[in-house]
Amino acid sequence: MAMVIGGGIVLLGLFLLFGRLWGGATPDLTLAAKAFVPVWLVIALVNMWVGVTKAGYSVRDELPILLIVFIVPAVLAGIAVWRFAR
Repeated sequence: MAMVIGGGIVLLGLFLLFGRLWGGATPDLTLAAKAFVPVWLVIALVNMWVGVTKAGYSVRDELPILLIVFIVPAVLAGIAVWRFAR
């Protein structure tokens, strides 16, 4: 679980990096952080699907893991949006 959350944080960093590189005159870091959230939701759902279908966990067992895995990087993205929107 920690590795997936760490991967999400690294992916957020990549989104922010590309937002800065491709942002033109004014880096659009807020747009990059906002775009990260739906992408991360899909990745977290795929992680849950793998846990249910391959590892044999039930959806009830995997749902709290999904929430934790999704929320930590999404909150960091929200903080980035708040910070860069100023």
